[in-house]
Amino acid sequence: MTASRAELTLTEVEAIAREAHAAQRDKAGRPYGEHLAAVAEGVRARGGSDEQIAAAWLHDAVEDDALSEGWLAGAALPQPVKDMVLAVTKRDGEDLPSYARRILATPGALLIKEADLAHNADPARLAALDPATRTRLTEKYALVRGLLGLTAPQSPAGRRD
Repeated sequence: MTASRAELTLTEVEAIAREAHAAQRDKAGRPYGEHLAAVAEGVRARGGSDEQIAAAWLHDAVEDDALSEGWLAGAALPQPVKDMVLAVTKRDGEDLPSYARRILATPGALLIKEADLAHNADPARLAALDPATRTRLTEKYALVRGLLGLTAPQSPAGRRD
């Protein structure tokens, strides 16, 4: 990033993320922007920094092909934001232990994943899914929480990264 280019504000990051995911729906058919907003708010409520909140807005952008890794690399964002986004981006074929190790090794990333898991595992969201999907995802989220050392769901004022 050159010194002459101003960094994106949180408002700009939110707008970019919402636009990038505008056509996307979550597994329950809801606009994907609702998930992004919930994760960003979860990070904020858990005491996250502006950099962590920015990364929360972008946390699924690369994984979902809403924005490319090239876009992220060239974006006017602090390097820690880019690092956190890439840390929580699950790669095709990647096993969950490797994914968890990368999150744990990246400063700030655990809080983003914690907020993401909290929203993904929200009983109201899970209730909208068919039983088989609900069971599969509940088990997956519990496994990831365990790998990350997040053994019990945290309240917004809970664990800080």
